[in-house]
Amino acid sequence: MKNFVVRSVVLALVVMVITALIAEPAAAQCAMCKASSEANLKTGGGDPRGLNAGILYMLVMPYLLVAGIGYWWWSNRKKEHQEVSELSEEDFA
Repeated sequence: MKNFVVRSVVLALVVMVITALIAEPAAAQCAMCKASSEANLKTGGGDPRGLNAGILYMLVMPYLLVAGIGYWWWSNRKKEHQEVSELSEEDFA
C-alpha cells in the first residue's frame, strides 16, 4: 500500500513538472481587465504587463491556501494514525 502511494505521488509530480515545462505563457486577462488596460494605454498609461502579473498572482493565492490546508489536514491525520497504532500496540503488550 505504501509503495502504491509513493508511486502515485512520484507520477503526479512528474506529470506536473512535464506540464509546467511544455506550457506556454498565458495572458490572463478577463474582458473587462483587457478593456480597462487598453483604455489606460490609449490615455498614456503604462504597459499592461503588470496587470497580467497581478491577475496571475491573485489566481495562485486560492490554490496555495487550499494546498496549505490540505497539507495541515494530512499531517494531522498521519499523527493521529500513528497515535492509534501506538495505543493498539500497547494493548497487545
